[in-house]
Amino acid sequence: MTRLLLLLVLAFCNLAMAGEVSSVADPTIWDSFHFPEDISQNGHLIDWLFNYVTYAITFCFTLVVLGLVGFSFFYYYKRHPKPYYTYGTKRVQIYVATFVGIAVFFGIDLNIVRIANDDFTKVFLNWPDEKAEKVVRVEVMGQQWMWKFRYAGKDEVFNTEDDVVTLNDLRVPVGSKVSFQLTSKDVIHSFFIPNGRRKVDAIPGRITRMWMQFTKTGTWNIACAEMCGTHHYLMKAYLTTLSEKDYNTWLKQAQTYAIAENDVENPDVFWGWKWD
Repeated sequence: MTRLLLLLVLAFCNLAMAGEVSSVADPTIWDSFHFPEDISQNGHLIDWLFNYVTYAITFCFTLVVLGLVGFSFFYYYKRHPKPYYTYGTKRVQIYVATFVGIAVFFGIDLNIVRIANDDFTKVFLNWPDEKAEKVVRVEVMGQQWMWKFRYAGKDEVFNTEDDVVTLNDLRVPVGSKVSFQLTSKDVIHSFFIPNGRRKVDAIPGRITRMWMQFTKTGTWNIACAEMCGTHHYLMKAYLTTLSEKDYNTWLKQAQTYAIAENDVENPDVFWGWKWD
């Protein structure tokens, strides 16, 4: 009972912490028991799989607990004063245990793998065609303890003096596909958008990729989900999803001032890379 109580407390704490990064507004205790609001085109796939796993585990857990409680109720010491010892080595016991294990493996485990693999390969790895459709491109640099974002300037070439660079401020349009390329300057970070249901590591010396499509305007939290040092808890940024018109207005203004604001003599300004 004590162990079960401890597990419930830990589960509650995990839910509470998950709720803390769900949105800019401070969540209530009730909000901590729900997923962060989904603002992405494909976030429902992740929610569905998570719920499926949770319900399957809950069902199996309930069966086991009810079995133990029922056994204890019907076979307590007053009804059966003489204990019965068994080691599970009888043929029928082995068959039953094997059947249950195989049924769970093929009925639940492999189904989870199948669903996850289909979603991953057919949706999340289905990269947008940047030549055939409009795609917003953003380069992301993780660094202790901040996120830097880079948009190509009017020349549409990254890592030039007319690039738009922001600090902890990611802005993207709703309805358009957004392609991210990420790296890290120092240690491994994890770029996590709870409301977008996506997360990808930013690794030094390596470019990682992710794409998303947002469906709702607003301001949302971005967190680092990888322990990255003393001030890991401060590595926070904001995602602002704008209408197409508002995004184009912001980007046009930012591009206008980009050259004047960028210190071209400072090599640290050119932390970007050639987009592949």
